[in-house]
Amino acid sequence: MAGLTLKNIYKKYPGGVVAVSDVNLEIRDKEFIVLVGPSGCGKSTTLRMIAGLEEISEGELYIGDRLVNDIAPKDRDIAMVFQNYALYPHMTVFENMAFGLKLRKVPKDEIERKVNEAAKILDLTKLLDRKPKAMSGGQRQRVALGRAIVRSPQVFLLDEPLSNLDAKLRAQMRTEISKIHKKLGTTFIYVTHDQTEAMTMGDRIVCMKDGFVQQIDTPQNLYENPANKFVAGFLGSPQMNFVDAVLKEEFGQYVVEFGSESTRMRDGVKYQIIVPEAKVNSELAAYVNKEIILGVRPESIHDEEMYLSNATTGVIDCEVEITEMMGAETYLYLLCEGIPLTARVSPRSTARSGDFIKVAIDPNRIHIFDKETEKTIVN
Repeated sequence: MAGLTLKNIYKKYPGGVVAVSDVNLEIRDKEFIVLVGPSGCGKSTTLRMIAGLEEISEGELYIGDRLVNDIAPKDRDIAMVFQNYALYPHMTVFENMAFGLKLRKVPKDEIERKVNEAAKILDLTKLLDRKPKAMSGGQRQRVALGRAIVRSPQVFLLDEPLSNLDAKLRAQMRTEISKIHKKLGTTFIYVTHDQTEAMTMGDRIVCMKDGFVQQIDTPQNLYENPANKFVAGFLGSPQMNFVDAVLKEEFGQYVVEFGSESTRMRDGVKYQIIVPEAKVNSELAAYVNKEIILGVRPESIHDEEMYLSNATTGVIDCEVEITEMMGAETYLYLLCEGIPLTARVSPRSTARSGDFIKVAIDPNRIHIFDKETEKTIVN
């Protein structure tokens, strides 16, 4: 088994196009790491450089202690699973899974043992005589995984393997892949644009944008302590609310003010949130009387009477534009002083489209970003 090290990795194409810039990443042995980001952010290119399918323009790639920049894909001891399965349609499941081993001239009895072991892990034992066209998308994806498992590689690379499946099957396969990772105890590197997959599967997440790594951390830390506005907005569903605001200082406290004008009065009360003492840091002083971006996750906006009656700051008036009842929770799409906000509230909420309601923003859960650089000031 092996970890991986990416040192100052670049991918440059003719014409000055830089697809991946200065990626530095230490992947531990047996770790499940997820590369996530929007289309075109460089995550698949990074994976293909690890696989050897793309040449590294600059930097060094180590698998274990071995520098592999100039080593052919077949000699890197990795296995890659693609989103389109890449199965041979004229071969049975057994033949598809055994194909790579046959090319390596592995003895027949060992091929049989390895294929049967992988089929057992993937619940494919009864399907070994079937051909791909007679199988569901989820079954085909498991065959593609099986073909990788039989090779016992040091590293598994998975490039959006679930994107062709429907929502229910995707959720099932997420769990299956996590179980397989635990059973095999091998390093997994997984590429996806789906932040739910990233949050639920990864030990750590590498969040990318425009070829640059934005942040590397555990799912929980990325969610609670994003490094910048992009990471904050990309992870979480519905996504974080962003509000243009101004930072003030009043009576020794920092106050975030917002509305159609930053000091707009309504019913004699400013739209403001007092920054809790626990969130105050040395950076805030430089932003007094400057424009900032306030970030609030939907679950940090409350419409419950009990919460509103106890709130001492951050209470605002809103019109409910749309209500989406999701069963276990309700999404409220609100308009507050011309500012759109999304709240994730209890399914018992009585708010309906067209209602005018009060909501309270939890001051302990706010984020503040620099308006120009979009870097995080307060988490």
